[in-house]
Amino acid sequence: MSERSCLSIILAAGEGTRMKSALPKVLHTVAGLPMVCHVLDAATAAGSGALAVVVGHGADAVARTVRQRIDNADVFLQAERLGTAHAVLAAREAIARGHDDLLVMFGDAPLIEGAELDAARAKLAEGASVAVMGFRTENPTGYGRLIERDGELVAIREERDCTDEERKINFCNGGLMAIDGRIALALLDAVGNDNAKGEFYLTDIVEIARAMGLRVAATEAPFDNVLGINNRAELAEAEAIWQARRRRRMMLDGVSLVAPETVHFSHDTEVGADTLIEPNVFFGPKVKVAANARIRAFCHIEGAVIGEGCEVGPFARLRPGARLAETAKVGNFCEVKEADVQAGAKINHLTYIGDATVGANANIGAGTITCNYNGYTKDRTVIGAEAFVGSNSSLVAPVRIGDRAYVASGSVVTFDVPDDALAFGRAKQVTKEGRAPELRARYKAEKEKRASRK
Repeated sequence: MSERSCLSIILAAGEGTRMKSALPKVLHTVAGLPMVCHVLDAATAAGSGALAVVVGHGADAVARTVRQRIDNADVFLQAERLGTAHAVLAAREAIARGHDDLLVMFGDAPLIEGAELDAARAKLAEGASVAVMGFRTENPTGYGRLIERDGELVAIREERDCTDEERKINFCNGGLMAIDGRIALALLDAVGNDNAKGEFYLTDIVEIARAMGLRVAATEAPFDNVLGINNRAELAEAEAIWQARRRRRMMLDGVSLVAPETVHFSHDTEVGADTLIEPNVFFGPKVKVAANARIRAFCHIEGAVIGEGCEVGPFARLRPGARLAETAKVGNFCEVKEADVQAGAKINHLTYIGDATVGANANIGAGTITCNYNGYTKDRTVIGAEAFVGSNSSLVAPVRIGDRAYVASGSVVTFDVPDDALAFGRAKQVTKEGRAPELRARYKAEKEKRASRK
């Protein structure tokens, strides 16, 4: 379709009252990405060089989300909601630019795929003026029926208006349309509102086009692709469908999932071939896993980069900013945050590493923590290459443990340890009455000083 220009109009103005949420419906997420962004991505995949989003309820929030995803998308406000044709005409300015193809999509139908949109556009390239996307179902009750004759679509009939014979039709309206951009405004402007609700229905353009002697066609898509979301139960169904698709895609790309139905991916999760993912693993946004890694059971990972040949878990948590170089290991009941764990380093169990660098081939013993936060500011711990930190050690940032240094078990380290040095210390407790407010005031002043430098 590359030789044909395309405008996609995404309708995202509805209130979504059945979601029972202060958040606009189209901003509810599937795989961590707002539904409207899934639709934007599908439109782009189908070759849409221009995108227009029609907003209404929660207009500012929806517009902001859209522009974060596609910075050159046009946003139009539908001040009154008077039907789907009325909504499309809110983007009149974009339509008037005269694209070859016009796709009309819905911001609450996040499972649509580029291939299905390509099929609708292909009908326009073959000479149709309107192409309606439909689906087949064994239980068509409640859906508008697509009435075909001699291979052409002659009408979209709402169930209440169907004859008994027409109610037997299982080819139903999916709502999405492709329209010849050269005549789109003429068709849309011809839609009237002489109906019980006094609204302007996009579906009327089928019979309008036929009355003008134009060809109208239908394409068939899987029901999942055109599924619209109206409540949280349907949102969960969409999530399950998306996850099943992504798991299959991962496995076909060479990733092993021991129990696929228990693994949750985000929209942007990347996993390299020959990686093994054990049961009950959750991937949040912005995770990249290189080839030949092993993610063991019950891990929670977000905002992390995992290098080739790494092992994570079981029961590990990688938080944003965790970066594991090749063959590094983070074991059971460990948490890593905003830290560089270099090649071959091992953090085996019961450990917290935050705001830190762990050098190549270093070994961090059980129960070790980097004390990176004093209640006001965060500081960094640097652990050198091949260093050994014994169990139950506390490294009080800012502090550096040198290359090949050795920290004895149970130590509290508050001063830098030189390369190749041994550090140990188990201090006797000292209590100073009334000093906590003074300490807080000092930390607060330091925080304000740091903030003023930014």
